[in-house]
Formats: sequence, structure tokens, C-alpha cells
Amino acid sequence: MTTVPAASTPAVSFTSGGETLAGVLHLPAGPGPHPVVVLLHGFPGNERNFDLAQALRRAGYAALVFHYRGSWGMGGDYAWRHVLADATTVVAAVRAEAFAATHRLDPSRVAVAGHSLGGFAALMTAAADPAVRAAVSVAGFDLGAAAELCADPATRAECVEAFGSDLLALRGTSGEALVSEMMAAGPAWRLAGLAPAFEDRPVLLVGTGRDPVAPPEVHHHPLVQVYGARPRLRLEHVVFPTDHALSDHRLELTATVLDFLDRHLGVSS
Repeated sequence: MTTVPAASTPAVSFTSGGETLAGVLHLPAGPGPHPVVVLLHGFPGNERNFDLAQALRRAGYAALVFHYRGSWGMGGDYAWRHVLADATTVVAAVRAEAFAATHRLDPSRVAVAGHSLGGFAALMTAAADPAVRAAVSVAGFDLGAAAELCADPATRAECVEAFGSDLLALRGTSGEALVSEMMAAGPAWRLAGLAPAFEDRPVLLVGTGRDPVAPPEVHHHPLVQVYGARPRLRLEHVVFPTDHALSDHRLELTATVLDFLDRHLGVSS
């Protein structure tokens, strides 16, 4: 009798920039190979979307949650560029032959989904990696758009204070360092500029209507307008009347993400 592999939650790790990044892989039951969703948390990562990871597993997807360097006890210094580098490294690592075989993963069906800063990182990572089949940004924080606003000294000071007040889980950075890095990158980190890279690929943008962190008029609607103007970019978008963490819309978020992935990355696709 053949034993069907049971669902499991192995701890996994990756090396990026010389540092070890800890992660948790939510594996569904069955022989697979399973499609994979890499979940990218935001700044600093208080909401890590484990409810979404569990729902993805129940639906037949493998879901990975991990920490960037300099965050939540990981070695190294925290920086926006390190978040991007770590996301790129991990998305490539889950497709590596040995890792995929060990965990019954399908390297040809990988999606990236992120919340807040993670939404920014998800779009940046997927745009640079054509092997990523689909991208999801939830309450995405557009660092390029924020940098433009920080040209105003009062707004810049507010951003320095906001970032600086949320550093308990991070190391090697400051509000000033994060704002300076964001402004130095400038338009290169504006998400609207990624639109050509998503030709013939599906993108889901989830906005949050009661969100002082990533207000939709700055971080969501302009992106929908630019992406929606490209007929070959398979854009889907929605705005939920909720806060930045989608505190009272977690079930709606899960249903929306699963419906999107089932049509573009599904277990039977």
C-alpha cells in the first residue's frame, strides 16, 4: 500500500547576503507536486498572514512565510534593498531542484503575494523574474510614490518618525536611514514603472479604503490606472472598506486571493 504524504509544517531556512533567513513552509497532503505561494510580510512584520498560509494549504497550495535579514531575530542589517534581495533569493530558492523535490513542490507554478511593504516587494520581485506565474499585492505600499511625497520636508519628517517608531523587531536601521534609502531610489521604486514587465501575466491588486498607512488614492488607484491601461496585462483589482491590516476582512481577502490563484496557478492548472 502506498502511503500518501500527510500535511506538514517544516521549518526551512535560506541564505541571502551571507545571512540565514528562517521560514515556515505550509505543505498540503498528497504527493504533489504542489504549486507554491511565497508570502512576503510588511514593515516590520506584525501581520504575517499565517491565516492566509493555512487557507492556501487547505486549498492544495504550499505556502511559505519567512523573515528578511535584520528582522525578527535574523542576522544582518535591515534595509529596503535587503528586503528586495531576500525576496528574490527565496523565490528562486523554492524553485531549486533539490528543495522542490524534498518538499513536493512544482517549480513551474510559483506565485508571490505580499502585504504592505511585502506587496511592494512582491511586485518588484515578480517583475524582475518572468518565471513567477502570478503576483498579488495587498494594501501595497509604493515606496517610489512615498519618496515623491517626501520631497516636502514636513512629510519627510512624518515618515522618519513613523518608520522610526516601529523598529523593535528590526536591527541596524533607523527612520532616517529608511527614508533616505527610499528617496535615493526615487522613481526606480515607483510601482507604476513595472507595468511592461507584467505583459501576459496576471496581477491582483487589493486596496484598503480605510487605510492611513497606504491610502488608496496614493498607493492603489494610480497603479490600477497604469496597469489597467495595458490590455495584455491581466489585471484584477478590488478595494475593501477596511484598515491596513484588513482586520475585519480576512475571510474576504482569503476568498479573493484563492479565487485569483485557482484561475491562474490552480492545483489542476
